[in-house]
Formats: sequence, structure tokens, C-alpha cells
Amino acid sequence: MDASTSFDARREAFQAGSETAMFVVRDNGAVRVLVDGAVLLSLQFDERRAALVASDRAGDPQRMVRALSAAAEALFAWHPSLDRLLLATGDWPAAESALARAGLAVTIDGAPVLLPELVMQRRDNWLTDAARPAFPLSYAMTDGRRHPRRPSKPAGRVYSRFIPWLSETVSFRVVDVERDLSLVHRWLNDPRVDAFWNEAGDLDKHRDYLSRILADPHMLPMIGCFGDHPFGYFELYWAKENRIAPFYDAADYDRGWHVIVGEDEFRGRDFITAWLPSLMHYMFLDDDRTMRIVGEPAAAHVQQLRNLDRAGFARIKNFDFPHKRATLVMLLRERFFGDRLWQPAAKDATPETQR
Repeated sequence: MDASTSFDARREAFQAGSETAMFVVRDNGAVRVLVDGAVLLSLQFDERRAALVASDRAGDPQRMVRALSAAAEALFAWHPSLDRLLLATGDWPAAESALARAGLAVTIDGAPVLLPELVMQRRDNWLTDAARPAFPLSYAMTDGRRHPRRPSKPAGRVYSRFIPWLSETVSFRVVDVERDLSLVHRWLNDPRVDAFWNEAGDLDKHRDYLSRILADPHMLPMIGCFGDHPFGYFELYWAKENRIAPFYDAADYDRGWHVIVGEDEFRGRDFITAWLPSLMHYMFLDDDRTMRIVGEPAAAHVQQLRNLDRAGFARIKNFDFPHKRATLVMLLRERFFGDRLWQPAAKDATPETQR
């Protein structure tokens, strides 16, 4: 049985970053976690008490933690007003200690509780290389700036997340010049994009451009996809080494971003409420020391600033780059997870091209 097609899309949650995807399905109060159509864990959800009751055991604790995490993500998505899930493990005491060690549950009033801000910070649910430890702290100098040494760049897909309101998966992969050159070339030559990026040109120019970004230790170029369809180009940067650093007190692990949404069919609210928080989610998960994400949109780009307001970014100040008057915007890790900004809120328009 293919769980991805056998159940209503509202009743499944895709989990990435592990060898086997897990799906969550529900039937009234019954919640099941499946792998390849086989039930891995069964629970009962008591909506009145906001409680999950384990009705069987998932075998080894590691798989149990991941299965329960998948179920919790799905339930928090289906019930946006829930701010916690009480967990009843019955005669399964080993489960409570395993969940506490994994950072998935905390004890409140003597009972284990699942909190959405903990669930969404578990890296192995979304990151492809979730087991990678934090890169050790060691400082270097670049162009007179002291900053942490950065880890070597990943390759291939780095993040994926199932989006219930689209019944689709959003993912990000690192640019491969030969594979992605023609795509990025077309997007950079789009007049709408060129008005912000000023990088229109021939294939050789864009090959050199992408090669330089890939060779720069503080930059990470990525392609965003919905399912198998590429829709956008992203550049992530470490702020301490970036041109933005002189304009504010950049912390060692602050990160920033630029974006092109290149395909018209993927513009609009439903898509931005999927890719924008997922991109922020990836940056916060990639290094747990990242406490802030920054951006520098044009100060005159009123609609884009409104969109970033809705996404949780605070406007800090206006300042002058050599090429534009910009607004420094900032998103705090605590606000992103505490206010559950990975889920859609009010209707918003689309910041389709930011640089």
C-alpha cells in the first residue's frame, strides 16, 4: 500500500532527512504512523484533553522518537490552536526517558508534554544530513573581518518538508552548475528579476557567477523545488563575512538570504507560506547557534516589507548600501519557533524577488 496516495492529503505528514519517509494518518481519534504502508506506531488522540495515548510500542526507542515526532507535527498542523500535547505512555516508562533525552518532550506538572517549538527543532525530521554535528568553533580573518570558520558545503538535497495545504513537498538542494546553469540563466534574464538583481547576461557570465558563489565559503546557492519542479534560486550567506556586516552588530552565526522565484506558476500566497518559512526553518536547523536571520530589501519596496512583516521579520533601520537604500530586517529564532511561524497566518502577498 502506498500511504502517500491511499489517504486524504490532510491526513498525512511527510518527514524528511532519514532513509525512510513516515506518513501519519488518522481516523477519528486513531492516529497511525506508517512506513511503506506498514503501521509503525498507533496512538489515540483525545482532542478534548489535547492528549496522545500510546496504544502500542514502536520497537527500538530511536524509531519510536521519530514516529512520535512525525505524529506530533501532523497533529499540530491539523489543530493550529494546540499549544501542547499531553503524552500518556502507560506501562512504557522507557519512552519518557527516551523522549526527554531526544529533546522531544518536557515534564510539566509531572507528565511528559510535547511542545510544537521542540518538535520543529528536531533536525532529523527535515535535514538530509541531520546527524552531522555542529562545526567546532575556530576563528579566521577574511578581508579584515574576524569570523568563525565555516563547514564545507553540502551537496544535493539538504532539506525537505511536507506542506499539508499543498499536498506537496518543498525541498532545497545545493546548486550543481552543470545541472542548474540553464535554469538560473533563464531566471536571471527575466526582466522582472533583472530589475532587482542586475545580473542579466550570457551562459558564460552565469557559469562564472554560480562558480564564484559556490567557491565562496560564506555563501550557499540553492534551488528550491515543489515536488520535482524547480521554482526558485536562493543564496544564503553568513552575515559576519557579508557586505551587511558593517551596518549592524552581526553575531557569529547570523544568517541572511536572497531569493528569486523564477516560475510564475509558483507565485502566490499558498506557495510563499510554504517556501519562505521552510527556508527560515532550514537556516535555523542547519546550525543551532543561529539565533537571527537578517535581510536587506530595498527600503522603497513597500509590498515586500509588508510580506516580511507578516513572516515575523522586524524592521530594524534603513541604511545605504552602495547600490541601494535598504531596510535591515531581522527574524529571531525564539519568535519563529515560539510563534509557530512555519504555519500560514493572515493572507499575504508575495516577495517574489529579493536582493
